Amino acid sequence: MVTVFVMHTCPDCTRIESQIKDNPNYHVIDIGAHVRNLKAFLQLRDTNPTFAAARQMGFVGIPCFVLEDGTVTLSSLEAGIGAQPTEGASCSIDGKGC
Repeated sequence: MVTVFVMHTCPDCTRIESQIKDNPNYHVIDIGAHVRNLKAFLQLRDTNPTFAAARQMGFVGIPCFVLEDGTVTLSSLEAGIGAQPTEGASCSIDGKGC
């Protein structure tokens, strides 16, 4: 099962959630739903090199995918989900990403 860290107010995350809705191969964790979810995500984000570029650019790093083998990726394609559009709404202040 692939774990997907999202936040319901993130446009990129809502697109991913709509693609995997009712798919038992994905477990969605909303980091905004409870502080323990946020802490789990921050522990991952602050210690995993996958997030280095996201941190440097000021992005949160969501949606984030933890694959069955423990690999952490920010690529929906690597998680077996169709590509995300590169244009449209974004949750960062500068409008470039989440």
